[in-house]
Amino acid sequence: MTTQRKIIHIDMDAFFAAVEQRDFPQYRNKALIVGGNPNSRGVVSTCSYEARRYGVHSAMPSSHAYRLCPHAIFVPPRFDAYREASQSIRKIFAQYTSIIEPLSLDEAYLDVSEVGLCKGSAILMAQEIKAKIKQQTQLTASAGVSYNKFLAKIASDMDKPDGLYLISPEQGAEFSANLPIHKFHGIGKVTCKKMQALGIETGRDLQQYSQLILRQYFGKAGDYYFNICRGIDLRPVNSQRVSQSIGTETTFSEDIKDFDEIMLQLQQLLKQALVRVSDKKLTARTLTVKIKYHNFVQVTRSRTVSCSLLTATDEVLTSLLAALLKNTEVGERKIRLVGVNLSSLEKTAYGMNYRQLDLFDV
Repeated sequence: MTTQRKIIHIDMDAFFAAVEQRDFPQYRNKALIVGGNPNSRGVVSTCSYEARRYGVHSAMPSSHAYRLCPHAIFVPPRFDAYREASQSIRKIFAQYTSIIEPLSLDEAYLDVSEVGLCKGSAILMAQEIKAKIKQQTQLTASAGVSYNKFLAKIASDMDKPDGLYLISPEQGAEFSANLPIHKFHGIGKVTCKKMQALGIETGRDLQQYSQLILRQYFGKAGDYYFNICRGIDLRPVNSQRVSQSIGTETTFSEDIKDFDEIMLQLQQLLKQALVRVSDKKLTARTLTVKIKYHNFVQVTRSRTVSCSLLTATDEVLTSLLAALLKNTEVGERKIRLVGVNLSSLEKTAYGMNYRQLDLFDV
């Protein structure tokens, strides 16, 4: 007989903003926005709940956020501080289970199905984890508890901030049936609009479509949609999960055309991305450059090499970037945004001597 899974989803509340308010008392109880300057073309990374009351949300252009909340305090992100807090939180998770799947710095799944702590109660474990996070980091977390990942993630968002919500196996199917489509994790804005055009507004509406029809409309994702609207999600918590890619980008305050300046920006972004790859104890073999022209037309160029990019010299990395830019109009047209992305990621094989990447590999 298979044991019913017990899964906790922990989601930190306004994480970046909360760290700033913890570290700088003058920001507490005030509308705080972490992200680009409102006079630039940056975006909001996250914001405090005081700012959210004005309609500000993540990924919003900073200029729009300023119009909604002109009295807000804008601060640039401090990723070292956020990583440090995240590491402290993950040490708390490890006190309860080794089956942990981090999704980002501020959220993770924990499988506590076989854990005997707290009399085996996932609810009591979630309460303890939240309390320890608060005690050790002075930050609040919301927790969702359920029998699968989909519902645990939904539950963690039900009673924010500082929430704790349970969706039991007996409640799962009916809960999913009543859930509005736009609340389903895994159904993005484009898919949501497509479903609404078909008259699908809730999980119960989605249940009216056969698995075959959903495949015809949505491809392989149709299988996932068929299951989650019935409260079914068989995906395990994957403690070996490796990020598919790691990237970073910057939007210029003014469009620029100078090739050397753009190359300098890309070199800096690549160094930042390589540090993040190294911090995660990963290697990367594919480099992608993203260019967005002044008219918002966007292009990407990629190259996969034989060895880890972490072993490359600055000379080799510069040559690789230059090779990728040859098939773009950098230096000819004005650019508003550049970015780099590292993929083909693998966990570092300790003890292995990687051959240094040289110009013959580029």
